[in-house]
Amino acid sequence: MRALQQPEAGRIAAVRRFNRFYTQHLGVLRDGYLDSPFSLTQARVLYEIRERGKKTSQTTATEVGRDLGLDAGYLSRLVAQFEKSGLIRKERSPSDGRQSFLSITAMGRKAMDLLERRTVRQVGDVLDRLSDPEQERLVSAMRAVERMIAPEPEAQPEIILREPRPGDLGWVIARHATLYAEEYGWGENFEGLCAQIVAEFAASHDARRERCWIAGMDGENVGSVFLVKDTDEIARLRLLLVDPVARGRGLGTRLTDECVRFARACGYRGITLWTHSVLTAARHVYGKAGFILTSSEKRKSFGKPVVSEIWDLKF
Repeated sequence: MRALQQPEAGRIAAVRRFNRFYTQHLGVLRDGYLDSPFSLTQARVLYEIRERGKKTSQTTATEVGRDLGLDAGYLSRLVAQFEKSGLIRKERSPSDGRQSFLSITAMGRKAMDLLERRTVRQVGDVLDRLSDPEQERLVSAMRAVERMIAPEPEAQPEIILREPRPGDLGWVIARHATLYAEEYGWGENFEGLCAQIVAEFAASHDARRERCWIAGMDGENVGSVFLVKDTDEIARLRLLLVDPVARGRGLGTRLTDECVRFARACGYRGITLWTHSVLTAARHVYGKAGFILTSSEKRKSFGKPVVSEIWDLKF
């Protein structure tokens, strides 16, 4: 077994601790799941047969076992037990005698309906202990876990651009500080600079000519950008950010394009921005949008030697 580094070992321990907490909290390890005659695995198999039956009449044990990751021998015994108990029926395929189709019976649906009501009540009891904002945070966190560890996501969630809500501006500061520290080692006054930019926007921005966009995905913030007045004729693009979970989907381009469209509609004659040579993905986005590098300077900022750059776009 390979030796684990301390950060990795800590993360593995945290995941295992959560697994123990979650399974114990919901009582999924008991023989009678939700005071029913079924284990969690048995209930899940019945659920799959019922749900698949709503879409097709040709559900097979092979398909159920493959999707749930169950041993074929165990599933075969379980299906035989369900059939003997009258919960499901098996019908041999007319085109392939080696294959049987599974469907739930009225008795099976009755058993599942009872489990469904108990599940809704159990989850509802958990949520009732939380405020509405806490419930939203919990659901968003669950969506994030599902998305991040799913081996093959069925579809990428939609990314929506919107105006900031309460708490979003604080997120912009915190996420910039955390992400740039992790990826570039920036510290010192970088978080303070971000806070200053956001504070100025929050205190006195002109909604007619200045705007912030927040990118949201599955209830989470995954990006941001600001367009603010630099002079009467020139706007300034600031704090463009794309979170790693949303990269590779053209979000940086979308956010930049929104700034360009808004600036044109406001009557600005161009946009300027300040960036750094190490931010290669952002520089690529700016170049694609028509910005031109107009000046650069080697300096030390945020505790690191950097090359700061000015990029301009003229309309």
